[in-house]
Amino acid sequence: MPRFLIAQSETPDERAARRAHTGQSSGESYADTLGQMMPGATIEICQPADDGSPVFTAGELAAFDAVFLTGSPLHVYDDTPEVRRQLAFMRAVFAAGTPSFGSCAGLQVAVVAAGGTVRKMPERMEAGISRRIVATAEGRDHPLLAGRAPTWDAPAVHGDEVETLPPGATRLAGNAVTHVQAAEIRHDKGVFWGVQYHPELSLGEIAIALRRQVDGLVEAGLAETPAEVEERAAVMAALHDAPERRSLRWRLGVDGELADTDARRREIANFLAALPSIDRRGAR
Repeated sequence: MPRFLIAQSETPDERAARRAHTGQSSGESYADTLGQMMPGATIEICQPADDGSPVFTAGELAAFDAVFLTGSPLHVYDDTPEVRRQLAFMRAVFAAGTPSFGSCAGLQVAVVAAGGTVRKMPERMEAGISRRIVATAEGRDHPLLAGRAPTWDAPAVHGDEVETLPPGATRLAGNAVTHVQAAEIRHDKGVFWGVQYHPELSLGEIAIALRRQVDGLVEAGLAETPAEVEERAAVMAALHDAPERRSLRWRLGVDGELADTDARRREIANFLAALPSIDRRGAR
């Protein structure tokens, strides 16, 4: 059975805060998702951004079948010890040639580690649902997006975005809010597939994230009042409990691409299916 490593870049305080609200850190949430999708896999979690955390060598990382990078509040354009440690970890992953996948901040870490840039989104953000994502010409034929509809919605909560992709990267999808919603990065010996949205998260977790960020959502103009955020979060949580309810899908303006668990996780499933064919020398 495969052996997976999940790298979470939340600080200890951020992990504790997420557990208090959600019951799990981002890495633990990712581990649950992977465990459901591939029962029997060996799944380990590490915290490469933490001071004193074990430092993985490229040789040690090569022993894993895949590395997954979670979302987090990390801002990779900040020159902090936490960011530097996280980027060093990702560069070791690329050097190892171990296939990797990341969502949200995970995509951003891979971009910067390979030489691209990330920025704070100018006067906008995506929260709750990333709308009308469309594959590029390259993305339509890429296995990461196999089975995706011509346009789709996905769970998302982010205020940072990819500004420029690094050399060796291919933009696979975008929307009107964020130019890079999915990408492949080839760097050193490694291949990384990533998305700006959150295929690993349940709708219930997204509802909790909206409630945690209520003040920021009102300040960003996505809602007029905290009550509006709560209303949206309540519908999202209800759809989590009853994904087949057409009335809830209608209220959120979504279809099965977001409401159905398997469809929501499509990119992760495609990555897992492609692992045997991803060459560890940087070629598919």
